[in-house]
This record gives sequence, C-alpha cells and structure tokens, in this order.
Amino acid sequence: MGGEEAQPRGGGGLRRGVDEKGPEGGGRRSGPAPGPPPRGFRWLWRQLKLWRLGPRGGRKMATAAAGALGLLWGWLWSERFWLPQNVSWANFEGQGDGYGYPRARHILSVFPLAAGVFSVRLLFERFIAKPCALHVGIQDSGPYQAQPNAILEKVFMSITKYPDEKRLEGLSKQLDWDVRKIQCWFRHRRNQDKPPTLTKFCESMWRFTFYLCIFCYGIRFLWSSPWFWDTRQCWHSYPYQPLTSGLYYYYIMELAFYWSLMFSQFTDIKRKDFLIMFLHHLATIGLITFSYINNMVRVGTLVLCLHDVSDFLLEAAKLANYAKYQRLCDTLFVIFSAVFVVTRLGIYPFWILNTTLFESWEIIGPYRSWWLFNGLLLVLQVLHVIWSYLIARIAFKALIRGKVSKDDRSDVESSSEEEDITTSTKGPCGRSSSNGANRVNGHMGGSYWAEE
Repeated sequence: MGGEEAQPRGGGGLRRGVDEKGPEGGGRRSGPAPGPPPRGFRWLWRQLKLWRLGPRGGRKMATAAAGALGLLWGWLWSERFWLPQNVSWANFEGQGDGYGYPRARHILSVFPLAAGVFSVRLLFERFIAKPCALHVGIQDSGPYQAQPNAILEKVFMSITKYPDEKRLEGLSKQLDWDVRKIQCWFRHRRNQDKPPTLTKFCESMWRFTFYLCIFCYGIRFLWSSPWFWDTRQCWHSYPYQPLTSGLYYYYIMELAFYWSLMFSQFTDIKRKDFLIMFLHHLATIGLITFSYINNMVRVGTLVLCLHDVSDFLLEAAKLANYAKYQRLCDTLFVIFSAVFVVTRLGIYPFWILNTTLFESWEIIGPYRSWWLFNGLLLVLQVLHVIWSYLIARIAFKALIRGKVSKDDRSDVESSSEEEDITTSTKGPCGRSSSNGANRVNGHMGGSYWAEE
C-alpha cells in the first residue's frame, strides 16, 4: 500500500530514474509527468504495470484487455439506460411467441443482407433500369470530350478547374489560343467528370422501385396491425412485445437497405450534399438500430412507412426529369411536395410524436433511453421543417412559372453544374444552341435556373 500511495500525485516517482540526468545527460527532457489515469481506469492501469514488470506479461495483458472489454460491455448494455424500471435483460431470455424478442445479435444478419441488396441493385440497374432508360430515349453516351492538351490538363488537375481572367490571358499567350477557346476547353473538361444522365436514371429507378415495394409491403403489414389504428397499442405490455415474422422482415430489410445506401454512396454520383446525406444515412441507421434493440419496433414501423410514402414520389419525379417529360415531372413534384408537407409537418408531429412523447409517458413512463429516443425524433422533425421549406419554395415557383427547378433537398450534382447554368445558351465553343433557350437536364431553364 505504501509503495504506490507514497508517490507524488503528478507521477514523478515513476519517472525520476529516467529524468534526473536531464537533457544534457542523455535522459529525457524534464517536464510535468503525466498524472494517474481517471478512477474508472485505474484497475486497467495496474494490470498494465504488472504486465510490464512481471515475467508472464502476455497472459496478464490478455487478462487486462478482457477486463477492460468487460467494463465497456457492461457500460454499453446497462439495464439502467436501456430498460424501464424493474426490468432486466434476464426477463427476455424466454423466446415468447413468433421470433421472440429483439436481440442485438439480430443486427449482425443485416450486413450480409445489405451486401445482397447491393448486388441485386447492380443487376437491376444493368438488366432492367438501363433498357428502360434507352427505351425512353436517354442516350448511352458520355459528355463531349475535351481536346487533349498537356499544359491545360496540368493546370486543371494541379492548380484550378476555374481559371480567372489573368490566368486565362497567360495561357492564351502560352498556347496561342483565343481566350474563348480556353474557356470552352475547361468547360468541356469539367463536363467529362459529370456522370451521364443514363447513370442517374438507373440510380433513381432502383430507389424508386425499392421505396415503392417497401411502402406497399409496409401498408399491407400495418393494415392488419392493431397499433396502426390505435397508437396506444405501441406501449401496452411494453417491453414484453414479441416479434412477428412480418415485423422482423420489415425492420431488417429497411435497415439493410440503408446500410447498402451507406456503402454505395462512395461509388454513386458524387453530390454537393454528400456529407449531409452521409450523416442522414448514419442517423437513420442509428435510429432504426436503437429502436430495434430497445424493442420500440411498433412505433418504428409507423415512422418508416410514413417516410417511404413520399420518397418514391420524389424518385418518380427525378425519372421524369431525366426522361425529359416536363409536365409529368412538374406534376409529380407538386404531388410529392404536398405529400411531404402533410406527412412530415402534419401526421408526424400530431400522430408519431404525440404517441412517443405523451401516450408512452402515460403508459410506461420515461427512462433514460426513452429520452434519447424522443430526442432523436425531435431532431428529425427539425430536419423535416428545413426540407419542407426548401421543397415548398421550389414547388411554389414551379406553379407560378410553370417549371420545376432542381431539387434543393438532394440530387444536386457536384460536377460542373455552374457552367450548365451560365453557358447553356451556347453550344460547343460558343455556338448558339438550336432552340435558343437554356436547357438543363432537358428542362427549359433560363434565368430561373441561375436564380435557384
């Protein structure tokens, strides 16, 4: 007891034999020694010291690591956090009816299923979506290729993709090219990195198909579920609510799909909202996983179905946009806007939040994970308000001016969309286009696009 307790608080007793020589004597530089670790980790600290000093360090290190993992595991699955009062994990050892109760190990089955969903997507895009795109007239060709030029390519890759006037004049003198020709080269070079419409059509068609199918399955499943008609049923007998096969497959399939979106985001079209959508997918996965482990799956199915009803309408509007069906695109987008606002600003707060905040408080009472779950749902409502404002603004201008602008919520490509707006009145190298009007993705744009 005296060996460790007698040492100074700053830990100098452990370093004196090394530091007393000073920098000039070959030892380490003097300075404040690190203090002892926090109280929760002192047991691990002592185990590490024994491993360093003892002859059987490997075995003791393994013991220390196992003890640390045990502490972490106990903290992660604390019953005081996850479960209501007077409920323990031992109460869920029985299988119950159907698929038993939700278990954390069920989540592991999501990852091979997500890989399978991604594989199905690749086959779908190649053998179904692509022939459909060709049938509606979308060309299987990339953008106009810029003329090979080593000097301009070096500037483009190493310095800037948007040269200013001074740099353009210098390149003009160096290459003996007209400034307009150099501007045209940089525009075409930026467009080479822009994905073709065919690729965007295939991606949207896959998402449209999944959202439509999963929404139909969700409605069919919930129609026969008692909590769809009386949300108080979400909390009766909670948390002793066993899974049914339909509920299990619905939840796991939704979670696998969002994991596949997380993986494919790094191979899909790079958009300006890449980081926002990455965080959105991450938050969605976290919320679905959290509600599953916490056995709040009944109310979770209501949230999932409510979101799917508008998602497939948005993807349908994008498909019409890429296929250059202007009126169909405008109609679908206005319908999507109306459904989005009604479901996210009307049904969600007055139906979903009402049951998670008030009805659950009355029936089961609050506990720690209850607060976190409702906090995440409230954050989701804040995002609904922001997205609804952006979508309503586009839909309102579409009704006034008779055309739909680009979707500010998503599908904003990062690759050289600016030149599509500012130079769309001209053909290659400054020639006027045949119709004399601006076109972006097949839409009549003009100053309205630049304004958006």
